[in-house]
Amino acid sequence: MKFNKQQWGWIFYDWANSGYGIIVTTAVLPVYFKAVAQASGVTPANATAYWGYANSIGTLLVSILAPVLGALADYPRAKKRMLNIFSMVGMLMTLGLSIAPPSAWKWLLGIYILSIIGYSGGNLFYDSFLTDVAPDNQMDRLSSYGYGFGYLGGVLAFILFLVLQLTSGFGLLSSYGVARWSFVLAAVWWIIFYIPLLKNVHQKYALAPNAHPVRASFQRVWTTLKHIRNYRAAAWFLVAYFFYIDGVDTIFTMATSIGMDMGITTTTLMLVLLVVQLVAFPFSLLYGWLANKTSTRTGILLGILIYLGICLYALHLQSVTDFWVLAVLVGTSQGGIQALSRSYFGRLIPKKSGSEFFGFYNILGKFSAVMGPVLVGIVTQMTGRSTIGAASLSILFLIGLVIFLALPHLNQTKSV
Repeated sequence: MKFNKQQWGWIFYDWANSGYGIIVTTAVLPVYFKAVAQASGVTPANATAYWGYANSIGTLLVSILAPVLGALADYPRAKKRMLNIFSMVGMLMTLGLSIAPPSAWKWLLGIYILSIIGYSGGNLFYDSFLTDVAPDNQMDRLSSYGYGFGYLGGVLAFILFLVLQLTSGFGLLSSYGVARWSFVLAAVWWIIFYIPLLKNVHQKYALAPNAHPVRASFQRVWTTLKHIRNYRAAAWFLVAYFFYIDGVDTIFTMATSIGMDMGITTTTLMLVLLVVQLVAFPFSLLYGWLANKTSTRTGILLGILIYLGICLYALHLQSVTDFWVLAVLVGTSQGGIQALSRSYFGRLIPKKSGSEFFGFYNILGKFSAVMGPVLVGIVTQMTGRSTIGAASLSILFLIGLVIFLALPHLNQTKSV
């Protein structure tokens, strides 16, 4: 499939903020924050708690406001403007992480919360641009390319970080210095690869202008909620999505803890993370191809079934090899199921109110990360085995599968 400049610009936003996702939130800042906080006298338990609070606060703020922010973005030229604002906040705050002195751990945490708001808000408007840059018959492939290139961009950014870390900044930096320069790397990566979207992507669908857009946005969200039966397919899809995406996110976020319980070294876990990203790149594109050849529904069902298999396979984890097999299986479907869920939802919703509806999509995607970890934690404590805790996530995939199977089939037009 050939994409135009606008579509490639949209794809590269996922590439642009991938450095933030893997370097800041996953690999570096959690370790760096705990080190500087403990050096300032904070206990390890409190440092972990503060880190969890920061993630929850940043995500919660954006999630609660997502439908209203999305509704506001549905007015002419507003979507691009709001994407710019949130992206700039994310970029600047990521740079700010490198400036905050190691002793000022509270400032570091505050800056990180603002960076989460920028990152999460930017993704909301980026997702909703899918309906502007692609007709229905191209959404699966374009959404899959977005996720795929996001993983590839994350891999390349992570490799640059590893070079910085393994050489100690070519012999010029301390471990603290390497961490702070990695934040500069993530910010610059985001800025450079945001330029194609900034130049080429434009809002196609919009509501009529309103003299009081903020008040009107609140009213529209309330009206949508009151008349949700008019959007029954979209509403039930969001319920199914809430359950199965909770399982997807929990498996990824809990994998490190499960690996450590098995005695796998930190170095190996970092390598596993890199390989998962590498595997996810081609398989995300493959899911887009599969959806075009069969249907989006088939691709999502395949992803849910593979994750059910992953949950059952977790019961048999005994060796490092077993853990590698599980990680590769996750890589095969993680990007694909997310990409096709986004494009499936994009075809269910009214185009002119796309951002408002993607606001609800954003809420359920973020709030879904609550139930899964609790389920894993309870089952792990009851059984004494984290692998059984991971297997318990099959309940979420089964519920999501049953609800999704009840949804109507969409008309599938092949892309060319």
